[in-house]
Amino acid sequence: MSSHPSPAPVRAAHVRLSGVHLSFGGRPVLTGVDLLAAAGDRVAVVGENGRGKSTLLRVLSGELTADRGEVHRAGSIGVATQQIPLAGGSRPGLPGSGGPGVPPGAAAGEVPPGADGPEVSPGVAAGKVPPEADGPGVSPGAADREVLLRADGPGVPPGVADGEVPLGPDGPGVPPSAAAGEVPRGPGGSRVPPGAADRRAPLGAGDQRGPLGTVGDLIDLELTAVRGALSRLDRAGEALAAGHPGAADAYAAALAEAEALDAWDADRRVEVSLAALNAVADRARPLHTLSVGQRHRVRLACLLGAGHQVLLLDEPTNHLDADGLDHLAERLRAHPGVVVLVSHDRALLGDVATSVLDLDPSSDGRPRLYGGGYAAYVEGRRAERARWEAAHAEQVAEQQRLADDLSAARNRLRDNWRPAKGHGKHARATRAPGLVRAVHRRQEELAAHVVAVPPPPNRFTMPELPEHPGTGHPGGTLLRATGVTVTGRLTRPVDLALDSGDRLVVTGPNGAGKSTLLAVLAGALAPAGGVVTRARTARIGWLGQESDPPGRRTAVELHAARLTRSGLPGPGLAELGLLDRYDAHRPVAELSVGARRRLDLALVLADRPHVLLLDEPTNHLSAALVDELTAAIGSTPAAVVIATHDRQLLRDSRSWPRLAL
Repeated sequence: MSSHPSPAPVRAAHVRLSGVHLSFGGRPVLTGVDLLAAAGDRVAVVGENGRGKSTLLRVLSGELTADRGEVHRAGSIGVATQQIPLAGGSRPGLPGSGGPGVPPGAAAGEVPPGADGPEVSPGVAAGKVPPEADGPGVSPGAADREVLLRADGPGVPPGVADGEVPLGPDGPGVPPSAAAGEVPRGPGGSRVPPGAADRRAPLGAGDQRGPLGTVGDLIDLELTAVRGALSRLDRAGEALAAGHPGAADAYAAALAEAEALDAWDADRRVEVSLAALNAVADRARPLHTLSVGQRHRVRLACLLGAGHQVLLLDEPTNHLDADGLDHLAERLRAHPGVVVLVSHDRALLGDVATSVLDLDPSSDGRPRLYGGGYAAYVEGRRAERARWEAAHAEQVAEQQRLADDLSAARNRLRDNWRPAKGHGKHARATRAPGLVRAVHRRQEELAAHVVAVPPPPNRFTMPELPEHPGTGHPGGTLLRATGVTVTGRLTRPVDLALDSGDRLVVTGPNGAGKSTLLAVLAGALAPAGGVVTRARTARIGWLGQESDPPGRRTAVELHAARLTRSGLPGPGLAELGLLDRYDAHRPVAELSVGARRRLDLALVLADRPHVLLLDEPTNHLSAALVDELTAAIGSTPAAVVIATHDRQLLRDSRSWPRLAL
């Protein structure tokens, strides 16, 4: 694979993929991806979980090297991944080169969780208190000794000072030892584009910097490109003043880089985004005191303010409230460079995308690029899906016709070739070869016919959730909260009552206590004040934002065990249409974040709950699955409560009662 990144003015920023193929453990993840995005383009990358969306961003950033194909980049690159890994006491290796997050043989298209586990994960078992994703809190397992690490790119060369890469003969960012035209490699072996390592400066296996203890440390890390550009400009100015040979060209290059980043205004832009995203702006605040969502908002604010010409964003909306979503959409629409965006937020895609790259399988197995924005993609995809289903049905019908013809020919050979009694042997001999040839011809036709068009993807089928038998009788309320509060997390008393079939949307800004309220209703967190009462036989199902620690058991084993424990009849994992056969039989520790989210949804539904509590249910789920889930929860006889910032889900549930916190 060739890679040609270079410092460039924003108008020249671009990314280009040509025939990119990538496999993990022999399993294809990216197959023949073509993409050209220039300044002003905002490309949405969509597809079911495990199709390679996050992997594609890692290829674009230079973190992963494709097996085949070409990747070209121009412009500085800012990357926001789904996870900010936490490791206690030791620095992991480079993702994609033996470090955490990419187990050997990982085939999911999104970055699988590593040994340290994802920070943003699906549901939590009853009795496990999650961190308050939308407010102050400490993530489970985030001990004081843990340090924040960056896992969204190749490492900087060993021995390089903070934010600096020495000026080599080929220009800023190219180590002097790099041969002409050679792409240098980071400590993990991944390609480090010339000038890109210092512009992005993620932490790699060879990095010797101290722990990132505060918000200020994280901001400085994310603004390394800006700090490095200004530092190089200062050094180039000193060299120019001293009259060093070639100093004028070096100064011009350093000045162009700083101007392209608008480096002098970066800190102000970050402060604006911190405020707009409701992120912690106190640079002395210890990182371990921040919730998952707060850490992600700080990083996103830095990326929006850093002035990168190319932004690669993986699920940036997961921890944003309505104001934060509006700010993100505004900044992306105004971004003068390239944006490549992976998101399940359908409203955001509709607001900002100028084109859509669909990685889901197609009739010929290649990704599709749709112009005209997200609405045009939805229509184009629907039409292509209809053609796909029709072509598949036609081929299956033709195969059945050929099989029927072969069966009929065999029957004639067995039963009808023998002439009537009294005819001679010569008549039988004359007819037999023709019948045999007919059978052979039908066999050849059937063998030559291949159903080349794959079957349509599985659709989510929600199991039938029961109506509680006590509903409608005196005292038949399933779940009631009276004056519920939680110190520091849910300060305003909450009252609510739920019967079978009830619907409720819990809204509010980050920190209002939405996740806390659902944890209290589920019985996983005791209220500091007030009372929660539940019908004696009512089953409460809770899909939280965090998963249990991943283990070596497979998804199908966990689901079967949950069905056995519940003692209730229900569909198997395959019948739900949530996981394909490959993911269903993999250890949970090797599943992508999206696949684990689907598994947690399956586990919650296995208990056949009378009350379904869904905390940000659209996180990490594909747009198609969210549409199917939205339709299913709208018609179930169970009571349903959702807490969400997803604007499209809020629009789809606009007829439901609201509880504003």
